[in-house]
Amino acid sequence: MLAQAENYLKKYFGYTSFRPGQQEIIQNILSQTNTLGILPTGGGKSICFQIPALVLPGTAIVISPLISLMKDQVDALSLAGIPAAFINSTLSSAEYQHVVAGIRNGVYKLVYVAPERFGSKAFLELLNGISISAIVFDEAHCISQWGHDFRPSYRSVVAELNSLNQKPVIAALTATATRDVADDIRRLLNIGEEYTFITGFARENLSFHVLKGVNKRDFLLQTIKKHKNEAGIIYTSSRKETDQLYQFLKSKDCSPAKYHAGLKEEERKEAQDAFVYDESDIMIATNAFGMGIDKSNVRYVIHYNLPRNIEAYYQEAGRAGRDGVDSTCYLLFAPQDIQLQKFLIDESSLNQQKMEQEYSKLKDMVNYCHTEKCLQSYIIEYFDENADPLRCGKCSSCLDERTSMDITQEALMIFSCIKRMGERFGITLTTQVLKGSNNKRIREMNFNKLSTFGLLKNRKEKEIADMINYLLAEDYLVLTDGKYPTVRLSASVVPVLKGQKKLFMKISEPVPVQETEENNELFEMLRKLRKKIADEENVPPFVVFTDASLKDMSRYFPVSKDMMLNIKGVGQMKFEKYGKDFIQAIREYAEVHDISPKHAAEAPSKTEEPIDDRPSYQISFDYYKDGDSIKEIAKKRNFSPITIQEHIFRSIREGNVIDWSDIFNETEEKLVLEAAEKAGRDKLKPIKEELPEEIDYFKIKAVLVKDELLKQI
Repeated sequence: MLAQAENYLKKYFGYTSFRPGQQEIIQNILSQTNTLGILPTGGGKSICFQIPALVLPGTAIVISPLISLMKDQVDALSLAGIPAAFINSTLSSAEYQHVVAGIRNGVYKLVYVAPERFGSKAFLELLNGISISAIVFDEAHCISQWGHDFRPSYRSVVAELNSLNQKPVIAALTATATRDVADDIRRLLNIGEEYTFITGFARENLSFHVLKGVNKRDFLLQTIKKHKNEAGIIYTSSRKETDQLYQFLKSKDCSPAKYHAGLKEEERKEAQDAFVYDESDIMIATNAFGMGIDKSNVRYVIHYNLPRNIEAYYQEAGRAGRDGVDSTCYLLFAPQDIQLQKFLIDESSLNQQKMEQEYSKLKDMVNYCHTEKCLQSYIIEYFDENADPLRCGKCSSCLDERTSMDITQEALMIFSCIKRMGERFGITLTTQVLKGSNNKRIREMNFNKLSTFGLLKNRKEKEIADMINYLLAEDYLVLTDGKYPTVRLSASVVPVLKGQKKLFMKISEPVPVQETEENNELFEMLRKLRKKIADEENVPPFVVFTDASLKDMSRYFPVSKDMMLNIKGVGQMKFEKYGKDFIQAIREYAEVHDISPKHAAEAPSKTEEPIDDRPSYQISFDYYKDGDSIKEIAKKRNFSPITIQEHIFRSIREGNVIDWSDIFNETEEKLVLEAAEKAGRDKLKPIKEELPEEIDYFKIKAVLVKDELLKQI
């Protein structure tokens, strides 16, 4: 039979030899032995059951999780001349009857069905009337309660199989199975461990990259431009974000399609077809899209938000490069994405055990974003703890050229602080104690009296948090599972505490800014433009741009969006409002005076001092978190109180966490939202007029920002 299998491989699929693992799995199925195959995405799982279906007498029943997967597989088989069909909700009554008749008459070698079909007595009677060559569980991780995409309907199939009057061989195939998932599949489907075939989890043609703190939309446009006329998938965490990015890319003359569960079935089908048939180069989608999609020439996958776990990430990223050609996977990490995933776990209907498991998986996903080890190696070790470490040489960790700094002393301070805090608190509070923050909670708990209080006061909070996250990723620290995880020491710290091991972490060196004199003539010209805009909008000129911003513009001549956004005090919102007018004025001045604008890289970082690489808004936020009032920060930084407020809100929008109860109480929040509903949100003054005098503009803006963030979830 193996010779016949090799003949069919050439005849129907055009290959002269099997890939690693395929022959062993096929031989096992042909010998009527229940089999579990774990092969990487693109590793040829389908052939492992399609070839036996051709060789064995009867019809193979393939249990498949998605309608789109069924259609893709059946279309491909039909084109190859293999009789196949599917049964799902997209069939009309006449089409359904036609397929059923074909099944009864033994027309098809493979029939794809959804797991829910096994709950139908009529379907089970249909199966009892035919010869079944095999029962195949495709995407078999869906059957396990420990799998990342567990589906109870998949698991219920097992009991229904007992009602069949025949016991066909069972094949289970998946690309993403941890040890727990594999054990669960074997137990449910009566598969011996010796009949499990794992061909490895490495995808050698893929390069993995984690990017932190990038402007996500700008990155999308740059990547799409880089991959012009090549297919790419952008995964988001919500339907709303999918819709927003779709409109954004359309406005930039791109050709996107979109896919999420909120669309009508026909809309989803049209979007998938447009992508599969190269009518749209870009697919923007939630994780509802892509399981088993057969498009082989996807050159890049971008995760716009943090995925919920490593299994989901690797399966989705694995849509890239299924043809074996080099392809790239990007993950755009932002701290607020962690809160979103926690929210989604909290809002789920999972039992406590499953919820704790999801928190644990999310923790592993976050560690992936902070590790400095090879990213491919991290993923492989996640699935196979006995795998040998490797270095792919092309992921963002392997290519990281930053200097490795000895952080042994800082690590010892962190370990000591965590211990003195009783190993009962999370990353944020630990960071604040080490920084020496003066916030209310620290004083209330007397942590300001600890010997470790302020030990790292010369470091920025972000730097301290980055170190803690690095130590978590490298297993020196452990983050407990649950909604409110706490940081604890692991056994790995012992050699460090004993002085037997040093710790090194890659840290970016701040790049000093070379100051240049501003062009006074251009500065005066920009001041006049600012005054004109301010008069039109009836606002003070400094609200448009500060003098500091205009001076930087007249030093560096920003003539593009990227350059302008590098100017101190120019954020995304202000750029959208005023940026183009100022760029046009600077371009005209440069042309008239034959001046070459500075390159974007020479523009200053948005900091108040050359040695501080934090954005200006982050500096204000850090002062606020340290307990300074708005007025005190404004005085320190020579900004208006309104600007400081905007800095704080921008920081919150970009993922910094705040205790809203420090600004407003529940009653005030309710009153503001009711007033906003009545007066609209376009202007704050009408809202203020609806409210008691003690609710100031800062409270109003804070309530609206919180509400805005909640609606994005």
